[in-house]
Amino acid sequence: MTFRATPEPPHRHRPRWRHDLVAWWSRRQGHAPPGGSGSPAADADAAGAPETTAPEATTLWRMRTTVRDEPGTLAALCAALAGHQVDILALQTHPLAHGTVDEFLLRAPESLPSDGLTDAVAAAGGRDTWVERADAHDLVDAPTRALTLATRTALDAAELPLALRQLFGRCTIHSVPAKSLSGRSLDSTPPAEGVLEETVMRLRDPSGGAIIIERPYLPFTPTEFARARALVELDARLGPRIPHDGDVLTLPEGNAITVRRADTGDLAAAREMHARCSSATLGLRYHGPVGDADRYLAHLLSPRFGRTLAAYTASGRLVALGHLLWDGDETELALIVEDEWQRRGVGGELLRRLVAMAAETGCGCVYAVTQSANTGMVAAMRALELPLDYQIEQGTLVISARLDPAPAPEPVLPLPVPPHAR
Repeated sequence: MTFRATPEPPHRHRPRWRHDLVAWWSRRQGHAPPGGSGSPAADADAAGAPETTAPEATTLWRMRTTVRDEPGTLAALCAALAGHQVDILALQTHPLAHGTVDEFLLRAPESLPSDGLTDAVAAAGGRDTWVERADAHDLVDAPTRALTLATRTALDAAELPLALRQLFGRCTIHSVPAKSLSGRSLDSTPPAEGVLEETVMRLRDPSGGAIIIERPYLPFTPTEFARARALVELDARLGPRIPHDGDVLTLPEGNAITVRRADTGDLAAAREMHARCSSATLGLRYHGPVGDADRYLAHLLSPRFGRTLAAYTASGRLVALGHLLWDGDETELALIVEDEWQRRGVGGELLRRLVAMAAETGCGCVYAVTQSANTGMVAAMRALELPLDYQIEQGTLVISARLDPAPAPEPVLPLPVPPHAR
């Protein structure tokens, strides 16, 4: 089934029963402020009762299921989950043409397996149910998450692919340019309103080309498509932008360099650096004909395909570039340092900063593709003091570094139901 974007339909009134049911469920699960059970004696007995058993260990789950959009369907789901001592922490609804997709964040007893959840929901009328483990990041409520991602996108154009990935969880983001490296036009630009095809979204990239979002294991809903379009439209309205704040560093030999973010505005300086590099340096970096090196720069410096750090001398000369490239659902590292500035610590400094950026985005692993003869790159990767894996085939070396997981944000739990909503 294929959905194509159309103007937003008029607001469809949601039945009052769904709102009332969610409020009732929140009170039942203890999210409402303490207000008495209606029996002072019972409250006193409960307060004086000794703690007899330790609380059972629990697991966080994300669950999505499709139900008929009619009174009683959500109530049946809630009752089925309550029967297995499952706590509903958050609920979102995604209306469809026929039915509703209900998305839950659940806290369930550790002894309850995922298929136990699926079976309980199926017995209550849910279909096409999908369940996966959640973590502390999922405790942030949906509006807060969306505002945070919008803020990050507004500050930095390179954040758009990452924001889309974090908005939808496990998915693959592809940025497809409008033209190939040889300058040939690619027939990849979708219509302005975008296209939704079940597990694939195609959106027009404001910088040219297309952004393709794939999630083969779970179809996208029209609500999710609208959220993706809103982020892309925000990016288009704000235009090209990256943070240009730089850090001045003193190298061990005493020279000062400035490290800052770079974009296509640094294209001319990057070409001049290429002209000063030896054929050996260009060959180790680009793994192909040296004459083609300049053709990659516009792509590499575009914020849409990743982040670039540049090292400039005090006289304003670009001497090194480091790239963090979004490769689908993986992240690649790449470095080039002008010959005269090699083995002075410039490449290592860029590499450490790129790895820190990758960790901030939630990447669990980064990799670098080089040649076995590139001892400088190998030494710089080893200096990171991270767990490394090496794969080599016909002289091409792939070094993968496993990163420490980024710290989870402070949980933002669902708010208590106010009295007027009861």
